[in-house]
Amino acid sequence: MSEADDRRFLAMALSLGRRGRGQTWPNPAVGCVLVKDGRVVGRGWTQPGGRPHAEPVALAQAGAAARGATAYVSLEPCAHHGKTPPCAEALIAAGVARVVAPLEDSDARVSGQGFAMLRAAGIEVSTGLLAQEALHDHAGFFLRTEQGRPLVTLKLALSLDGRIATASGESQWITGPEARRHVHLLRHRHDAVMVGAGTARADDPALTVRGMGVTRQPVRVVVSRRLDLPLLGQLARTANEVPVWLCHGADADATLVRTWQGLGARLFSCALRDRQLDPAAVLQALGGAGLTRVFCEGGGALAASLLQADLVDELIVFSAGVALGAEGRPGLGALGIDRLAEAPRFTLRETRALGGDVMHRWHRATC
Repeated sequence: MSEADDRRFLAMALSLGRRGRGQTWPNPAVGCVLVKDGRVVGRGWTQPGGRPHAEPVALAQAGAAARGATAYVSLEPCAHHGKTPPCAEALIAAGVARVVAPLEDSDARVSGQGFAMLRAAGIEVSTGLLAQEALHDHAGFFLRTEQGRPLVTLKLALSLDGRIATASGESQWITGPEARRHVHLLRHRHDAVMVGAGTARADDPALTVRGMGVTRQPVRVVVSRRLDLPLLGQLARTANEVPVWLCHGADADATLVRTWQGLGARLFSCALRDRQLDPAAVLQALGGAGLTRVFCEGGGALAASLLQADLVDELIVFSAGVALGAEGRPGLGALGIDRLAEAPRFTLRETRALGGDVMHRWHRATC
């Protein structure tokens, strides 16, 4: 295979892996393509819930044609026995001749061991191609294994002058239907949707993916120090149907803790910082529970706390052609910034028109 062929088929594996985003946690969303004599004989991606992994799916499709084939995998094949046997062993048993993968798995149970197992079996292993693309695709998984927290995407839907609601609190709808539909797609590509207590009280949101025929909903996370949330709202009524996780302070009322647990919610007691829930502690709790990608939809106080703590990896802003004036509610809470040098900055990666609105996607320099 030429390098151009390797690049083409590995890009295909990365694209397949993206199909599993938001569905595979705590496992990475991996894609695999098996190629023999220049023809794709098998392909697969990590299935919902994290198993089966991409490699056995592709091997099952290829059957006997896998012998002597090249396997293009978007991350190092696993080498440890978990709920499924190691994928490196499956590739060896199938008789593949070569494995092309962009980079090592950062999980200590795998890191380099999958490649070593393949090489010990006489399989040629090539690494390094499309490594930056793979780093971006697996950023949430790497953040969880290396720092203990998930990747955070912060979404803001703003007027031209940076407001999320009128002075009276009216906010539905600042953006149009095309932008709102795209938000549902973004929810689907994340493991969880997160809001602050103020948003949960004011909007009574469902936080589900709608209109796309999905069967696996993201976890719904609410950050609420005191658990002062509507007990008759949508989240409470559906906590036994779609997961609800509540991050609260140790000083939350014990009766409310028991009540929410009785409704089916999972609760996490998190440390405080400056009399508010510490966003770093919240993300550590969510990472410890297996989440790799969290989609934060506000409100302004939670968004500001994440930005202050330098915990926003991707920022997606929907700008609508409407002005609400100084009396409107700002999209971000106070950041305590006195100098421009202190302001969080992001790199623009994409601009897209969605109906009458514009979406800007910004990344941290390290993402």
